[in-house]
Amino acid sequence: MRSFITDPAAIEDKSMQIIETEMAEMAKKFSQPELAVVKRVIHTTADFEYADLIKFSPGALEIGLNAMKSGDRVIVADTNMIVSGINKGLLASFRGSAICLVADEETRQAALAEKLTRSMVNIRRASQQYPEAIFAIGNAPTALYELLRLIEAGDARPALVIGVPVGFVEAEESKEELLISNTPYITIRGRKGGSTVAVAIINAMLKLAGS
Repeated sequence: MRSFITDPAAIEDKSMQIIETEMAEMAKKFSQPELAVVKRVIHTTADFEYADLIKFSPGALEIGLNAMKSGDRVIVADTNMIVSGINKGLLASFRGSAICLVADEETRQAALAEKLTRSMVNIRRASQQYPEAIFAIGNAPTALYELLRLIEAGDARPALVIGVPVGFVEAEESKEELLISNTPYITIRGRKGGSTVAVAIINAMLKLAGS
């Protein structure tokens, strides 16, 4: 058996070197902070198409980083997978927290009563408590639609929306609505995305905020 790299830091360093080499001209369209986020997404997915699909609204990344640095910022997620994947040490260094209410009994009961997805009720309940949170949506287009409705109604004022739901039904369409919204966003056009992509974006931002 041939020798191979076993040190985690060395593996990540080598991965980033490969990404930088293969991105080549694509990297030039991003600012350095944006590029750090893009590279983290590609590192997570091994998919260079994300360099073409990812979209930052003007100033969105800086706004999101300032929100993180201000301290005590809540990240509202549409899945517990996102909450689990966030770097808790980095988040705690900014006195931040992450929540997802999708599995709560109150959410389940309200979803049944109103014939809504639990993801929608999760976003509605969380926005009542934390209207200026950073919202991270990686799975449910219905959650993104509900958040956009709340923003339009003035009931949510997110510091940043990381809207990257994945799938075939309404995922692409919900993200197109985000693109024309009047809110700071980071999104992935098309069908791709997911909770792992949302986590990659958040953790890249936490690392940038702490650097």
